[in-house]
This record gives sequence, structure tokens and C-alpha cells, in this order.
Amino acid sequence: QVQLVESGGGLVQAGGSLRLSCASSGRTFTMGWFRQAPGKERDFVAAIGWSGSTTDYADSVKGRFTISRDNAKNTVYLQMNSLKPEDTAVYYCAAGLEGGTYPRGYGYWGQGTQVTVSS
Repeated sequence: QVQLVESGGGLVQAGGSLRLSCASSGRTFTMGWFRQAPGKERDFVAAIGWSGSTTDYADSVKGRFTISRDNAKNTVYLQMNSLKPEDTAVYYCAAGLEGGTYPRGYGYWGQGTQVTVSS
């Protein structure tokens, strides 16, 4: 059983930056970040393969967000720059063998961390 714990969320002004971290209790494979705003579905943000050489991003965050991982620390990161009010959501870390851009590809989830971007 893999446990994931996110950290790094908070309140930031538009144009600012935040760095989210996700610590895993064990070895993981594909890692992903999703986000969910109130009343909306959980949406894909970014994913990274085991080696870190393969990444994927939602169009809405390309060029602003960067996903990375440190396998020695069992940790994945999401650097978020040029934040916009529409980035406000609960951000979830996920791990899975299949991965991809849909939640069904991930079997393990963190508890989420709130990101709020003020205008």
C-alpha cells in the first residue's frame, strides 16, 4: 500500500508562484497531479514517468507548470508559475501503473492540498 502526502499549497496573488510536493511511502511508477475546483470534475494537470524523462501537461498549464521527481526521496514536485485565479482548486497527487490523463489510471491518491489564487 502506497501512501501519498501533498504539501505546499496556500494563498497566492495572481502572477505568483507555488511549489507543491508529494511524498510517497514507497516506490511509485507514473505520478500525476490533478485538480478539482468546487462543483467541477477532477481534471488532469501533469504527469511524469518513472525515469522523469517523460512528462505530459494539460494545455491550460503548459509553459507555466513544471512537474519533476526525485526518486531517491520518493517525491514528486509541481512548480507552478504565473498563477491565475482559474488555477484555484484542490490539487491531488496520484500514483499508478497505467498513468495517463484520466483519474482511472491511478490507484493511489493523496488527500489534496488547497491552492487559492487571488486576483
